[in-house]
Amino acid sequence: MNSLSKQLIFAFILLMICTLVQAEDRIELEGTSIFGNQELPKVLYIVPWKDSELPQLNEPPLESLIDEALAPIDRSEFRRQVIYYDALSIQADEAK
Repeated sequence: MNSLSKQLIFAFILLMICTLVQAEDRIELEGTSIFGNQELPKVLYIVPWKDSELPQLNEPPLESLIDEALAPIDRSEFRRQVIYYDALSIQADEAK
């Protein structure tokens, strides 16, 4: 046997050993299986990974409006509101 054939045989054996070593390092992972009932609805819940920012409130909260509506008023202010209401109702009657 000449040296070229010895080198080819040695390269072939080395190549086979390398492929066997690579095959042993291979890891097989199982896939994901989802089992469910066909009668149940298909729903996807998406959960955010960040907290949502609170919106800017341009209007006062409802609680402050309720407190403001139930707050006592002055007698003079109430009389002025009654006069305005009477004036508006007279204008509405004349417009008809």
